[in-house]
Amino acid sequence: MPTKAVYLLAIPGFADWEPAHALAELRRHGQYRVEVVGLSRDPVTSMGGLTVQPSRALAELDPADIAVFILPGGDRWERQPIEPELGQALAALDGAGVPIAAICAATTAIARAGLLHGRRHTSNGLAYLQAQVPAYTEGAAYVDAPAVRDHGLITASGLADVEFAAEIMAELGVLSESDRQLWTALYRSGRFEAGVA
Repeated sequence: MPTKAVYLLAIPGFADWEPAHALAELRRHGQYRVEVVGLSRDPVTSMGGLTVQPSRALAELDPADIAVFILPGGDRWERQPIEPELGQALAALDGAGVPIAAICAATTAIARAGLLHGRRHTSNGLAYLQAQVPAYTEGAAYVDAPAVRDHGLITASGLADVEFAAEIMAELGVLSESDRQLWTALYRSGRFEAGVA
């Protein structure tokens, strides 16, 4: 059983379905525990109306306990800048070599935090990143793909929750490459294949 945990950032209005595959499979196949992080320890309500109780606040993060830090999307990322303490936490985690995974609008937070520099990445489209983050200058490293993993950074389109999960599993070595491919095909096709669970 891993000694580190999967950390999920829960902010008001987070897109609850986007990290769901990753969390379930990391627990089921990777035996990871999951910690929910909030800006504070106050309960957070997701876009889908789920109320989540953070197990710790952002200020309480210990990089040594984090296997991967997941940022789900949500409309909030498009409506306001990231909090300075979140930007600092992301920089500290990245500096400590902790993998960071952002999907959908959360890719704008990663861009604003300056974590895309020199790394291949994706989002909801190049034009989307350019419009949401006027200071974004990493277009040459943008990849038009559902999900991209590069040097401990995983990014994905909001339509790619399955591929996002597969890249996080790959980063943490959960399932073999062939099993991850079968798993991805299963959830993308909607058809059961022999030998896939």
